[in-house]
Amino acid sequence: MAVEDREPLLNPVDRVSEMIFGLFMALTFVGVVSMATADSGEIRAMLAAALGCNLAWGLVDAVMYLVRTITERGRLLTLARSVRTAQDAEAGRKLIEGSLSTAVARLVSTTEVEAMRTRLVALPSLPERPSLRSNDLLAALGVFLIVVASTFPVALPFVIFEDAGAALLVSRIIAIMMLFLGGLALGRYAGYGSWKTGVLMAGLGVLLVAAVIALGG
Repeated sequence: MAVEDREPLLNPVDRVSEMIFGLFMALTFVGVVSMATADSGEIRAMLAAALGCNLAWGLVDAVMYLVRTITERGRLLTLARSVRTAQDAEAGRKLIEGSLSTAVARLVSTTEVEAMRTRLVALPSLPERPSLRSNDLLAALGVFLIVVASTFPVALPFVIFEDAGAALLVSRIIAIMMLFLGGLALGRYAGYGSWKTGVLMAGLGVLLVAAVIALGG
């Protein structure tokens, strides 16, 4: 058992969650454009604000991803050391059992927990401290790029269409489609209800757009 093993890059939940986060951030700016009164200056300001906001939050999310990664590795390393220095086998097993989620704890037997403890104790050595790897930096870059890239599909119609009303309508349709695809991906990853999850996520987007309109967007 390697206490620092983890998925090398973002899993589907990470990717979709970051995309939806960036999309919602962009929608909050797109929503302030008025169909009736928007001019080119207002639209340029909106595009700049949306991109700037997602750049900032993409950076924050990327840094926090690295913080979460190093913190989780530190927790696992501390657990491994505690198990190795436990007074007896029973104490070591309790430490491992206490670290498992409730669902996982119900699925493993005492024999399986003991096998984990034995493998931990048999490790020749443990790292002195948790560390980040190159894959972690790539994953953090992926977080940043996903959040920032989520701005462009909903902002692009304002560049293509001269009519602000048409651009706003197309932008909202694209946003809802992206939410549907994100929900579809989450449903498939979970192994059930992919279409239902897509519709649910799209419905959430519709409610968000409706709330923006009701608040004056």
